[in-house]
Amino acid sequence: MKTLKEIAQFLQGELKANNEDLSVQDIQALEMAGPDHISFAVKPSKAMAEAVGKSRAGAFILPKNWPYPMDRPAIFVDDPYVAFAKLATLFSTSPFNALGISKDATIGKGCTIADEVSIHANVVIGNNVTIGPFTTIYPGSVIGDNSIIGEETTIFPNVTIYENTKIGNRVAIHAGTVIGSDGFGYAWDGTCHVKIPQRGCVVIEDDVEIGANCTIDRATFGETRIGAGSKIDNLVQIGHNVTIGPCSIIIAQVGVAGSAKLGAGVMIGGQAGVSGHISVGDKVKVAAQSGITKNIPAGQTLLGSPAMPYKEWLKQQSLIKGLPILKKEVKALEKEISELKKKLELKDE
Repeated sequence: MKTLKEIAQFLQGELKANNEDLSVQDIQALEMAGPDHISFAVKPSKAMAEAVGKSRAGAFILPKNWPYPMDRPAIFVDDPYVAFAKLATLFSTSPFNALGISKDATIGKGCTIADEVSIHANVVIGNNVTIGPFTTIYPGSVIGDNSIIGEETTIFPNVTIYENTKIGNRVAIHAGTVIGSDGFGYAWDGTCHVKIPQRGCVVIEDDVEIGANCTIDRATFGETRIGAGSKIDNLVQIGHNVTIGPCSIIIAQVGVAGSAKLGAGVMIGGQAGVSGHISVGDKVKVAAQSGITKNIPAGQTLLGSPAMPYKEWLKQQSLIKGLPILKKEVKALEKEISELKKKLELKDE
């Protein structure tokens, strides 16, 4: 439970309320909120103002340019959606409960494991593994030899982390994900595909979140690296020797082929594909189902397969919509030309 004053200070917002010591139990959506909740509106609009008016919330987080009168307390911020994310995290955070190491976990030789951890039943930890404090590993997960896991990291059930993987602090890895499996590397000898040993590792930097059932392959040599603060959705495939810059976001069913380099703040929509051995610049935005087949400079927004700049894609779509009409016009012209030819042939006779 937090007071409005505490929340306003936390969000660095402007509080307008008769009672700044009013307590708030939690944050909730407009239509679900009650008098002990705080809710939020993302942008000023008539429809949003009506939704705020109908909400039973005791207080609101609103944009600074909110033009509508308010009958309840409000905290005004630059970006209510970001404020919501921060406040929801604050309300969701609870003190760490260190359960220790379950008697049904298997721990290898030479491990360094902090005292304040929660390692659940049926976890298997290999040899020479290091695990930092306030880390939780849920049942059924496997940590390979010589791996390092930092502080305040959460590994959900049935995650498989191969040997020599390095995972930073405050990382979350959701159920069913596999990190450090062999990269897909083969050489054709004229008769068959010869496997190339994958001898590198995977490095996951601080504050990364990886969704359920993702696969991140180990490098052939060197490392596959996921930059600090990046967020990866469910069902994403990251190939060997890929580098993803900090604070990037990758949506479900994206595939990034081996040795691709993604810059900082890159956003890739669902089911998009990135070819191997190419570079994608900082803050590039790639729409869903797009195909990236060549190097992309920083700051571009791309759509289509093969992907192209947004404005170019819009022009092409406009032309495509006109194709049925163009087809009719071409057929009509062909008919007129054919009739003219027949008339000319009759004159020549």
